[in-house]
Amino acid sequence: MKRDIEIKTKDGTAKAAVIQPANGAATDKGVILYMDAFGPREALYWMGQRIADAGYAVLVPDLYYRSGDYGPFNARTAFSEEGSKTRIRAMMQTATQALTAQDSAAFIEALETEGVTGAIGTVGYCMGGARAITAAAHYPERIKAAASFHGGNLASDAEDSPHRLADRIKARIYVGVAGVDNSFPPEQSARFAEAFRVAGVDHAVENYVGMAHGWAVPDHSVYDKDGSERHFKRLLTLFEETL
Repeated sequence: MKRDIEIKTKDGTAKAAVIQPANGAATDKGVILYMDAFGPREALYWMGQRIADAGYAVLVPDLYYRSGDYGPFNARTAFSEEGSKTRIRAMMQTATQALTAQDSAAFIEALETEGVTGAIGTVGYCMGGARAITAAAHYPERIKAAASFHGGNLASDAEDSPHRLADRIKARIYVGVAGVDNSFPPEQSARFAEAFRVAGVDHAVENYVGMAHGWAVPDHSVYDKDGSERHFKRLLTLFEETL
């Protein structure tokens, strides 16, 4: 069951969707789903419902709210059209890691308003993968699990790269890597794993051989049903064991 809400942040108002279990069961456990580059849309709400039906209140916030009205974008064509590609890239740069981390305090409060008093998990796709892990570093007392699927630049040279925050994380971390993904090449994967091993973080990095960047999201051009079902199995197991 999906309901649209508005969340007051330090910089304005973010639209969001709250998704509860379809059977109407109450839950005190929550999940924040950090969007991919194309913004909140039906595909992400469907994914949120899959998670909610396992017993969680799921929040899907709009990370682009500072950029004004837009889309949502068509995940199959947006990067092949110059206008939408340019706008998406500009909006991604505006929705920085630091600002999303700041906003995540308000996201957690929104879940608390929905009755979430227990543990919180995060999951992100594409650009959201890094943000899900970064949120775990900023709110270690509330976020107990964080997952990234085909997330990019998780261990880059950038100052805000998530691997630099490993020593602040108490959550269990799961990273599902596309078989071939230029945004998270093998050298970054190795750097990420080493940083989290040294920091003593409970983590796993799994390679989805044959999957392309975006495979888990049903409206993406490279969506793979079997691969997506595998991702749901891993994700829900992570949350069941930690939340």
